[in-house]
Amino acid sequence: MKLTKKNLQPLVAVVGLCTLGGSLAWFIVEIILNTAGIPFSISTGRIGFDIEILALYLNVNPGTVLGMAGGFFVFRII
Repeated sequence: MKLTKKNLQPLVAVVGLCTLGGSLAWFIVEIILNTAGIPFSISTGRIGFDIEILALYLNVNPGTVLGMAGGFFVFRII
């Protein structure tokens, strides 16, 4: 799908969901490896914002970048 003004919102949604999915998948892989006795962690820490009512943080890891790339790939396929 080509990027136009009409489909900018779906692009942001697809890339956002794939980013969250990739980050979560990498986190689960880290938990499984740590449980198996293999110490493994390639995360930078929490990045986000905090206002008094709402706080939103994301742990950035290689799965985040892979998820973003996958989101753009999925958008191109659609």
